[in-house]
Amino acid sequence: MTIKIENKIVGYSVESEEDKKAAEAVVAEQQKPVAPENNVVHMHEKVERPEMLLGSTYKIKTPLSEHALYITINDILLNQDTEHELRRPFEMFINSKNMDHFQWIVALTRIVSAVFRKGGDITFLSEELKAVFDPTGGYFKKGGKFMPSLVAEIGDVLDSHLRMIGMIKDDVDENVQKLIDEKRAEYEKAQSKGETAEASSEFPDGAQLCGKCSTKAMILMDGCMTCLNCGDSKCG
Repeated sequence: MTIKIENKIVGYSVESEEDKKAAEAVVAEQQKPVAPENNVVHMHEKVERPEMLLGSTYKIKTPLSEHALYITINDILLNQDTEHELRRPFEMFINSKNMDHFQWIVALTRIVSAVFRKGGDITFLSEELKAVFDPTGGYFKKGGKFMPSLVAEIGDVLDSHLRMIGMIKDDVDENVQKLIDEKRAEYEKAQSKGETAEASSEFPDGAQLCGKCSTKAMILMDGCMTCLNCGDSKCG
């Protein structure tokens, strides 16, 4: 094969065997297929339960019963001590001295735990539970948040847990969150001076119910009805 050199030769060097082998090694490395990350474990129903799981227990006290409910959610650590480490819920238990709801509580925890172990996006669980309404009416929990049913409060606990482990991300704008924090700081300062009458709620007395997060935290701010809990505003 003849190669025509059209430019002026200004220098040359003799290729050694070491240079040739180094060049071949670089080409071979570049052409080497990238192996899939077969060692990365994702949550699925065949993942075996380890001897120890990380657990978080939440206490909820409702006006529907004189006894509190204790909700325990145990998490499994996948790919521990690697860059692919994930914390995912594995099982849920609910315990109480009140045995009135024993059957459906056991059924609920078994179903939720089974969905946990299926893997994938399980964040829909909290939304489905929070959408359950009691035909006899709901109640307000401490802080002014409305709970349409006991099942909805269990869903609210699950939502809080999924946010804690990072499966649900807060979508509140940074500027809105900053404004909320400022207003909340102003309220706490006023509360410390005794300028508020309602000490049991973290939101101002007379706040209205927010249609988005069901919390009595909607106040008139800068001529706009704004929620101090989720940032929802009637002015957009």
